Amino acid sequence: MNRKLLSYPYIIWIIGFTIIPLIFIFIKAMTNADGGFTTENILAIFDPVHRKALISSVELAFIATVICILLAYPLALLLRDSNVSNQKLMLFILILPMWMNFILRILALQMLISNNGIINFILTHLGFDPVQMINTKGAIVFGMVYDYLPYMILPVLNAITAIPEDYIEASKDLGGGRWQTFKKIILPLSLPGVGSGIAMVFVPSMTEFVIANILGGGKILLLGNVIEQEFITSMNWNLGSGLSLTLMIFIVITTLLLGDKDSNDRGFAP
Repeated sequence: MNRKLLSYPYIIWIIGFTIIPLIFIFIKAMTNADGGFTTENILAIFDPVHRKALISSVELAFIATVICILLAYPLALLLRDSNVSNQKLMLFILILPMWMNFILRILALQMLISNNGIINFILTHLGFDPVQMINTKGAIVFGMVYDYLPYMILPVLNAITAIPEDYIEASKDLGGGRWQTFKKIILPLSLPGVGSGIAMVFVPSMTEFVIANILGGGKILLLGNVIEQEFITSMNWNLGSGLSLTLMIFIVITTLLLGDKDSNDRGFAP
């Protein structure tokens, strides 16, 4: 009975701040400005502008996720073999920027890569021509990787450090080299952590609009930017809700696919 009482605040929170807003978004998405039923807000995702924004969102989120994997996995392997004190120090350094406000971090990146920023200032004084980095897709991907990389490192590191040392020693005793041990033992058992990291990086990257506004200069339109404009600028909450619902469905499908992949990977037996 006491445990049930402890769950009531969470139930109230979920109902008030998750379920009710979702119901409101669903109603807005399925109605027009006059309150009549319509599916136009959902089907608006197939409009050329919206479809292009969705494709750009998927493209940049995919690139950012792949880069995060390529950076996080070797680092996780390195941290696994390091001693506890070095591991804690490295994790502290990685997590430290997350203690700063998100907007401030992105604005700091803007100061670094802008046309008159610190990097171009250094290049100019070294005799090189300035490089156009700001207001490009590369700048947006760079911002996504910078912001979401820790969310990839932590689950991958947890998965790798959870692998029993006995499995690796057994592989060595049976004549397995480093590559065979990695391919047959470490990689399969760490895939659940990679799947969790993909979900934690790809999903927020898909819905990103602040990074695109600051580092992309509003020149590269992502679906998050379109939704923001419909709610804030155009005040078309019906269309904004329809696009939000479509994006939500896309993300749920992606998450379910990743969840199935995790379930299959957890069934691996070396």
